[in-house]
Amino acid sequence: MQDLSADAGLRLLRGWHQRKLMEDFAMKSLAHVTLFVLALMPSYAFAQQSTGHKMTDEELIKLSLSAAPQAIAKDATIVAMDHDGKMRTLRKGTGQWTCMPGHADPANPDPMCGDQNAMEWATAWMEHKEPPANKVGFMYMLQGDGGASNTDPYATKEEPGNNWIKTGAHVMIVGSGAKMLDGYPRDAKADPTKPYVMWPGTQYEHLMLPVR
Repeated sequence: MQDLSADAGLRLLRGWHQRKLMEDFAMKSLAHVTLFVLALMPSYAFAQQSTGHKMTDEELIKLSLSAAPQAIAKDATIVAMDHDGKMRTLRKGTGQWTCMPGHADPANPDPMCGDQNAMEWATAWMEHKEPPANKVGFMYMLQGDGGASNTDPYATKEEPGNNWIKTGAHVMIVGSGAKMLDGYPRDAKADPTKPYVMWPGTQYEHLMLPVR
């Protein structure tokens, strides 16, 4: 009986430890996503105002899911930022994928889905910090993007000399482990129809891979 009780206690301890790891993972993921989406907040609000239509949760979920293949999107957590700056989980998923509606502009959609490493990389970019070492993240943007500077990671609009570029449907390989990009174009004026390195020469350089 003593051995059985000890074994039962060990199983309970293991179960508690596993639940704690999952809770910590969920909280950390939400923190990374919150910081990342904060960067989109001004454009998000503008998009909602300019279209004259506040997207419903169902519409936001549908837009978010369009960023990735169905096999990825079906189990992803969906998050969005309210106009008051608060993060909301629209749908709780399983696994490490998180999707968001981007700027939430149906006329110029740029939703995205990223794994945990991608969210950590995005958080480092947001905070002007060095990305986590020895990690590679993956992001889907199958609706394309709304345009970005290929040389200035913090540019918010097209200006002379900032090499603004708009990429169609693509995936991204990000993170410090993505510094294995020899052989890919590193031109400031990149051709978005072919694979290229974005933000070359910065600690946030990453590989853009068009898929259509």
